[in-house]
Amino acid sequence: MADESGKGTESVASNLNEAEKPTIQPLRLPTAEEIRGQDIWNNCAVRSVVSGVMGGGLGFFMGLLLGALDRPHEEMTGRQEFIYQAKQMGRRSWGSAKAFAVMGFIFSAAECVVEKARAKHDMTNTVVAGCVTGGSISAKGGPKAACAGCAGFAAFSVVIEKFLDRHE
Repeated sequence: MADESGKGTESVASNLNEAEKPTIQPLRLPTAEEIRGQDIWNNCAVRSVVSGVMGGGLGFFMGLLLGALDRPHEEMTGRQEFIYQAKQMGRRSWGSAKAFAVMGFIFSAAECVVEKARAKHDMTNTVVAGCVTGGSISAKGGPKAACAGCAGFAAFSVVIEKFLDRHE
């Protein structure tokens, strides 16, 4: 009887070991369509344009949100206030869409070009792309503004990358 109880615990232990073993699955090769899609996405021009369009969309919606929060300074009727807010939302959304589109385009283009030139995908690409983006956006303000924009946007890019944890 002692032998039977020992065999029972052995079979339970072996079942636990089998359950803990990872299942090995065969490698799946990418299809021709997947390879073409990767080749298209790895093109810096395509990546930059898509990022610019997505940035423009984000800026448009942010402009709508912020434009809705603008209040008129003088007394207006309900209809006048509605028209004023609609115009503000339109102005804000168009301005934000342009700014975010340019920002997304420049950042994505710079990061892609640096990544292709260095043949590495790491934090340095993000820092350089942030610096290029911040410097070019604030270049109208002169060299001091360009340097501050470069440093600020590079630091912001690093914080976002750490938050998203894209690089190890």
